[in-house]
Amino acid sequence: MAKWRTAHDQQFVEGGSEFKMAHSPLLETLRTNIADFFKAEVSNVFLTQNFSLGFNTLLDGLPKTEHFLLLNDEYPSVAYPITSRGFKHSYVDIDENLEDNILAAIEKNKPTVFAFSIVQYISGYRMNPEFIKKLKQTYPDLLLIADGTQFCGTTDFSFEDSGLDALCTSGYKWLLAGYGNGFILLSDQLKNHLYEDRKLAQLPSAPFVKGKKPLAFCFEPGHLDTLNFGSLNESLNMIRNVGISTIEQTTQALSQLARTQLHHRGLIPDYLAKQKYESTIMSLPLNQHMVDQLAEAKILCSPRGTGTRISFHFYNTEEDLQKLLAVLDGKKI
Repeated sequence: MAKWRTAHDQQFVEGGSEFKMAHSPLLETLRTNIADFFKAEVSNVFLTQNFSLGFNTLLDGLPKTEHFLLLNDEYPSVAYPITSRGFKHSYVDIDENLEDNILAAIEKNKPTVFAFSIVQYISGYRMNPEFIKKLKQTYPDLLLIADGTQFCGTTDFSFEDSGLDALCTSGYKWLLAGYGNGFILLSDQLKNHLYEDRKLAQLPSAPFVKGKKPLAFCFEPGHLDTLNFGSLNESLNMIRNVGISTIEQTTQALSQLARTQLHHRGLIPDYLAKQKYESTIMSLPLNQHMVDQLAEAKILCSPRGTGTRISFHFYNTEEDLQKLLAVLDGKKI
């Protein structure tokens, strides 16, 4: 990736506008790559600079009469754009009864949209994919909009089979693509529901935008940077070479071992330790002295909510886990 980015910038310096024009097909290559990797229709893939820009654009295309269901302690970039726009909304608590809580809230509040992170950024709770499918089957008119930033790149995933109406993500996390790139996948149901007030407007007729899809004028206005989006394309190719199944198996085995060990130490609640579908993120209730000890041992962690978040990727090893456990146990390393 670093070599590709360096070569790209050098060629841009040397070639200028000619280089950019020659590399414009890269964006369509990426779009096809995303569709193939996440099993979606190419026509329903939109490139965005990050999750937040894409998600805000999506919200601006929905009728103001929508009623959103949200999870408590949801990622601010999911919740705030909804509440600040004045959409009617209600909340569900995240606990061991989350799925029952969601079903009860749907029956009680009759939301039209359920917006959620597939993996919660604080606790690491991962939504059960079977439950998501069941929701869509039971409530076909309920729009399901998911933030995949903490999820995409951790497991083999089919958007078409997921039950989701939108998957929005940034590429900087598990996709290892750096900043300035992301994408949105849309179902036909949601795509036909967005920006209904613009459908009668005449599209620009300038030759350089000829053939551009109506929603692309909303999600992809202006120029898209080939360095940032090319980085996402390179990262998808790298993940293919490693194998998404290999990544999933490696991270799940290590994360499951970590959860077992951390649960034995009283650092993870029962319901997170016993999930059928687990994420690679965990939140630990650590005091500042222990956080400082982790930093001193060069173990990266992040303060999130009332806890400290750790996570594992395919390049982590059991040796890394044992180092973490040794520090938590107060041992010298």
